[in-house]
Amino acid sequence: MTHYHLALLGFGNVGQAFLRLLQHKKDLLLNDHRLSFSVTGIATGRHGMAINPQGIDIELALQLISTGGKLDSLSSHPPLVDTIEFIRNCDADVLFENTPVNYVSGQPAVSYLRTALQAGMHAITANKGPVVHAYQELTDLAKKHGRKFYFESAVMDGAPIFSLFRESLPATSLHAFYGILNSTTNLILTRMENGDSFDGALAYAQSIGLAETDPSGDIDGWDAAVKVAALITVLMGIPFKPTDVERTGIRSLTTDDIFQALKQGKRWKLVCTARREGASVLARVRPELVGTDSPVYGVNGTSSIVTFETDVLPQLSIVEGNPGPETTAYGLLADFINATR
Repeated sequence: MTHYHLALLGFGNVGQAFLRLLQHKKDLLLNDHRLSFSVTGIATGRHGMAINPQGIDIELALQLISTGGKLDSLSSHPPLVDTIEFIRNCDADVLFENTPVNYVSGQPAVSYLRTALQAGMHAITANKGPVVHAYQELTDLAKKHGRKFYFESAVMDGAPIFSLFRESLPATSLHAFYGILNSTTNLILTRMENGDSFDGALAYAQSIGLAETDPSGDIDGWDAAVKVAALITVLMGIPFKPTDVERTGIRSLTTDDIFQALKQGKRWKLVCTARREGASVLARVRPELVGTDSPVYGVNGTSSIVTFETDVLPQLSIVEGNPGPETTAYGLLADFINATR
């Protein structure tokens, strides 16, 4: 049996779901994977930081967060100045980084993950930014220190995309992919088909915590573009930035557009596409009219899909139905098991 000290950077819905999942799977981890764990550090943006080498009381931490309390009372360590200091002092073997995404540079998450790897930790993230902006650097740094940099939750929550290619599809070459990678826009378009206005559908997505107060990252296609860039960077081996993706969002779609499509037996979807063209890749995110012959036609609500075309498998699709924080948390758990295997 191996015991691991874990630290969480970011303790929102996903971080909390991850700790609950760890508690739920504790016996299975021990019996099937010979893993035990304690949480020695939690850092948040609004609820303080806690470090305790003897282990933080998980249930108490969750209770404090649910009541708007501060985590500082759970710390046995002197007060910390910043997040980098937290990482260097949290006495962890694995860092789980779940801070907000930065589409432009991936910072400060890149620096957080770099610091963790330099300190000898496995670095696991659900953050798309570092995958796009520092994949090779962080992968090389992890290898140098005998650690892993994993990010299964970065694109389709807990769906096994990156590990599928890393472990289950050896000696394949990815030629293209096609799909729906943004849950918010898919939900908005589905609700508009059911009679809601664009503003009403967006307000609903915000009310359930799916869309941000500033929803531009979703409705202008940035979230989808950064996911496309991450898949190209990792699975096709070609460094790609969100600005390299031809991008059009869904702002211009009207209720009339939606109903005209339905009359034709078609639907509007925000479709992500990437295809090799010689030594480069052409990639785009844009609204497209799709018919019943398209694999994305029947994907509704917050569900997503990606279809891969490889040299040996002409079409392989992964569909994720109505994901939430729990599915993202599972991606983190799977990365933990795979990183420490």
